[in-house]
Amino acid sequence: MFGKLTIDALPFYSWVAMGGAAVTVGGVLLVIAVITYFGKWRYLWTEWLTSVDHKRIGIMYIVLALVMLLRGFVDAIMMRAQQAFALDSGGYLPPGHFDQIFSSHGTIMIFFMAMPFMTGLLNIAVPQQIGTRDVAFPFLNSVSLFMTAAGAGLVLISLVIGKFSTAGWTGYPPYSGIEYSPGVGTDYWIWALLISGVGSTLAGINFVVTILKRRAPGMTLMRMPLFTWTALVTSILMVFAFPALTVACALLGLDRLFGMHFFTNEDGGNLMNYINLFWIWGHPEVYILILPAFGVFSEVVATFSGKRLYGYRSLVYATVAIGLLSFCVWLHHFFTMGSSENVNAVFGIATMIIAIPTGVKIFDWLLTMFRGRIRFHPSMYWTIGFIVTFVIGGMSGVLLAMPPADYLMHNSTFLVAHFHNMIIPGVLFGYLAGFSLWFPKAVGFTLDERWGIRAFWFWLTGFYLAFMPLYVLGFLGMPRRMENYNIAEWQPYLMAAALGAVLVLCGIACQLTQLIVSVRQWRERRDLSGDPWNGRTLEWLTSSPPAPYNFAVIPTVTARDAFWEMKQQGTAYRRPERYEDIYMPKNTGVGVVLGVLAFVLGFAIVWQIVWLVAVSGVAMLATVVIRCFDDDPDICITAAEVEATENRRFETLALTKKQPQEAEQDPAFAAQMLPGRAT
Repeated sequence: MFGKLTIDALPFYSWVAMGGAAVTVGGVLLVIAVITYFGKWRYLWTEWLTSVDHKRIGIMYIVLALVMLLRGFVDAIMMRAQQAFALDSGGYLPPGHFDQIFSSHGTIMIFFMAMPFMTGLLNIAVPQQIGTRDVAFPFLNSVSLFMTAAGAGLVLISLVIGKFSTAGWTGYPPYSGIEYSPGVGTDYWIWALLISGVGSTLAGINFVVTILKRRAPGMTLMRMPLFTWTALVTSILMVFAFPALTVACALLGLDRLFGMHFFTNEDGGNLMNYINLFWIWGHPEVYILILPAFGVFSEVVATFSGKRLYGYRSLVYATVAIGLLSFCVWLHHFFTMGSSENVNAVFGIATMIIAIPTGVKIFDWLLTMFRGRIRFHPSMYWTIGFIVTFVIGGMSGVLLAMPPADYLMHNSTFLVAHFHNMIIPGVLFGYLAGFSLWFPKAVGFTLDERWGIRAFWFWLTGFYLAFMPLYVLGFLGMPRRMENYNIAEWQPYLMAAALGAVLVLCGIACQLTQLIVSVRQWRERRDLSGDPWNGRTLEWLTSSPPAPYNFAVIPTVTARDAFWEMKQQGTAYRRPERYEDIYMPKNTGVGVVLGVLAFVLGFAIVWQIVWLVAVSGVAMLATVVIRCFDDDPDICITAAEVEATENRRFETLALTKKQPQEAEQDPAFAAQMLPGRAT
């Protein structure tokens, strides 16, 4: 009845595994207890889980990303602790468990931390930046979120029931084949990626259509903010790249479940087909993650330098060039696999070329800051830290673009250092900068800057201490993914790397403290203006947090930096002559139901519980059919309700722009801002 699921699936094989399972279960029970204690289940369901408001969906994406960041970092610090003290000993982790940890660390950080963080920022900022009320497919947005959450749930439950994959986050066969990985770990990995990959593909389609079809009047492509441009290119990459990953995982699953031979060495199989499919997705994925961070940096340097973004057109063209070239360099991930010298040369040259548009962006950001009135907000700290650190990673990448050098260092810790040197500053620093930038827009109050700056310095120093020694270890010949070693020369560098991980942990602690302090002081930190940073793009025209409809009247764009131009012309806060009814999508629990059923389906396939596979599959189909018969998916916000909301907003805004007595003495201002108060 329960397939392969038995009592032996519980993590009795290791005290470390049992501890991890206990923490996971305890964390879930604690969350349930807190929600129950405060009686917030109805509120959570009606206001959040069933919401199709893109802003709330974005916040839920980011909450998921932050939870998985903590989970993925636990893996990282466990690996660093193991390697620091495993000289001539087995350390505290058995080899199989160490393999699970490095596999889950990469899987979590790429698929369930970085991807949700990126999609959350897109949800919060992009619709407002282009002057629209919602994404093109709000219901699809909800489904995307809960498909991603279902995949994350499969990874987390593998800590409690069964084991996770030991084949690495890339899942290369034959390591991921049934012969070398007969347990359920690789199946957990496959179905977590398949389910979350569906969500990512749907999200990409949603944002492509939203950006191309729902821009405000007058917002041509070359008037779009840079973050929106990077979101567009990223979404196109998602649409074209993720199907390759879906196919690769599906075929690998067929090999494992039904004894097929797509990626085996017998009966016509070829494991290199898997590696090509994986990296046809994998290298565009690097830029799927990095390009939105580049967009964040563009917004940050313009906003906190008080200047128009230098080289806007070159930044747009560089973004598009990176998107195109990202599909032309995938083979550099396996230069060591035996391709011909001509093939390796072509991909090596393409890899060097893709550094050119990235360099263009660096110079444009520096020139934007040149002679600007720079305000050192935490977002600006993350940006400057990124520029310095990313250049180092880029130079090491150009070195690895040469096939002979890559052949020497590909399986060493040099590659680990390079990869993290690109992803941590290029992705995570960017997302943390965006988090600080748009936090008041999303929730209505600002973050404490002192704790944010402390977090930055811990992260930056911790990063250098954790990964610069790995470059040296790579030159000393240390292979990656080693759980123990017998070369004493390596240990000091590994102990330094472990200390760096501890400093990063301090940075994470500072960020948690920042959130706690900011929430406790939320009344004093409220953003009543909607424009706390003197912003340049349309999201700062709305209130903080925005009304469900974002804009009572869709703005008309006449120039790049649309909101800045409106402020210069004195039209930013001009009240409309009248309001109209606004139709918005109503809440639905279908996305939650589909996410839960997808999780159950994946779990059932992993453990081969046939009846549960059938029940969950039929239930998903029935849920979709029922949704198709919903002929009334919208609610009407009447013109009177819109006017009342806007009146409250303008009254608050007036008091932030001028003192009340000044408003009384300025009839023109009062007529624009305070209805009924001007004579």
